[in-house]
Amino acid sequence: DRKIPSISISISNHTVVRKIMKVLSNALLVLPLLSRASAFTVSHLCSRSHGRLSTSLNASQQTRLAFIQSATAAVALSAIQTQPADALVKGNAPTPKKVPSDERKCRNLEECQEQAEIAASKAEEEARANMVPASVTSKGTRYRVLVDAKEGSPVAKEGDQANIYYKVLKLGKRSYDGLSGEGTVVFSRGYGLEDDENKAGDNSFSFAVGDTQIIGALNDAIVGQAVGSVRRFAVTPQMGWEKATRECDGGPGGRGSGGDLKTDYVVVPTATMVDQEICFDKKKLPFPTTYAQQRRMAQRFDQSLILEVELVGIN
Repeated sequence: DRKIPSISISISNHTVVRKIMKVLSNALLVLPLLSRASAFTVSHLCSRSHGRLSTSLNASQQTRLAFIQSATAAVALSAIQTQPADALVKGNAPTPKKVPSDERKCRNLEECQEQAEIAASKAEEEARANMVPASVTSKGTRYRVLVDAKEGSPVAKEGDQANIYYKVLKLGKRSYDGLSGEGTVVFSRGYGLEDDENKAGDNSFSFAVGDTQIIGALNDAIVGQAVGSVRRFAVTPQMGWEKATRECDGGPGGRGSGGDLKTDYVVVPTATMVDQEICFDKKKLPFPTTYAQQRRMAQRFDQSLILEVELVGIN
């Protein structure tokens, strides 16, 4: 009839008390399986006034007492330790602080336009620095390759029947060399931009390389172009849709005043005025098919233009 001293733990937190009682209850379910011959009785006495838990154990083995003590201490320690808060906060997270920028925002239309001009000038300077020089044909037509063809692709030569997609472009504001930059489409074929084309590739333009009805710039610059490649040609009025007469030969690149790459030219008081329609050679190909395209072309045929050509195939 040995008596095992009782275990007395002073705990003021009722949540901790409940956890300890749960552990002790689970221990009662396990211990009889370990030793059926043992009589194990646990009594719980809780006093609210003194905040003390008195647990008396009547057992024959000291190992069971040690188990209860270690379990009680572990539960009490885990309950007392501070747990991290997992509460969700409603609303959006605060926006990150913006890093101060050296660029000054424009405050009115004039400042915005000025900043846009500065940015465009910087982009133009970078493009000039990285620009690949344009190639020149034996007849003086300047061109640049935009897309290379696959190795071993056949190339066009005089007398071949060429099939192409093309775009005739008005020079952009910052086309400093007559070939660079984005241009406004005057008329096209094969790119799905016209009313009679549902998608790219619906139509194409076929011609015999060297045919005198074809504009000189196209006949000149397509020689040596490989199938699948894309080239841009610089088209002066004399190599395009301007009639080869002395009265009309006064635009850029001509024998009159003007220059090589100007998109327009000024009429001086001593210049001879001629009807613009008289100088527009409507027999030259390629030629716009709709009335609206023809009117646009009639206003620009005496300016330097760009002809962008993709060679689809040759026969």
